Amino acid sequence: MRRLLLAALALSPLPAMAGALDQPMVEPMIVPAPAAPGRALGFTLRGGLAASPTYFGSDEYEVGPDLGFALDRLRFGPFDIGNDDPGFVSTGFGLRGSFRYIGEREGSDVENVAGLDDIDAALELGLGASYDTESFGVFADVRRGFGGHESYVAELGADAYLRPSDRLTLRAGPRVLFGDDDYAQTYFGTPGYTADGGLISAGAELGAIYEFSDSWGLDGAVTYERLMNDAADSPISLDDDQFGARLGLTREVDFRF
Repeated sequence: MRRLLLAALALSPLPAMAGALDQPMVEPMIVPAPAAPGRALGFTLRGGLAASPTYFGSDEYEVGPDLGFALDRLRFGPFDIGNDDPGFVSTGFGLRGSFRYIGEREGSDVENVAGLDDIDAALELGLGASYDTESFGVFADVRRGFGGHESYVAELGADAYLRPSDRLTLRAGPRVLFGDDDYAQTYFGTPGYTADGGLISAGAELGAIYEFSDSWGLDGAVTYERLMNDAADSPISLDDDQFGARLGLTREVDFRF
């Protein structure tokens, strides 16, 4: 009898253990790591018409195409410029692209000076630094010319911002342009006059941007420049006061890769 009782006690845990083994096993939850942000490139293109002097220093005006480019977003390797939010207003220090197109000039266009060479169209490309707040901003750009001139120019400016609505931004502020000796001689030098570089012009710009949507907008500006120093004294310069106006559509382009 004692042996039967011991055998029953020894076998009694087995049903409970078997029941535990029959329960489904709960696997640990694996939370995937957040995906690394992809590369991004965003920029704004502008195309339209502009009225400007026929050449630097001219007292006659012409209407021609206007092109513009602005870097809005760059996320590539260590670079992270801009923001993915379309309504984001950049503040603080930042980097910016700089672009300017200068049309060709034929020597015969300058009626009061003989013996001038023709100048091909030039494209200036460069980089700049800026500091912005909600109400004002300052910038400094350095560009290098390709084509009609292969010189260096620097542009400094400041703007006050006014935003009457979420889609309309007004800006106004001073501008100054510096050029090296080669730039000054290319556009203001003559066979009998050597133009040195330095401060080329000083003026102001008043502009506005209206955004129809997150992708499309309208960008316009009026400009005033006063030629300075050797640029103003050049026989080429018939009018030291140079005015301009432009109006164009803008298109924001965004690539993710």
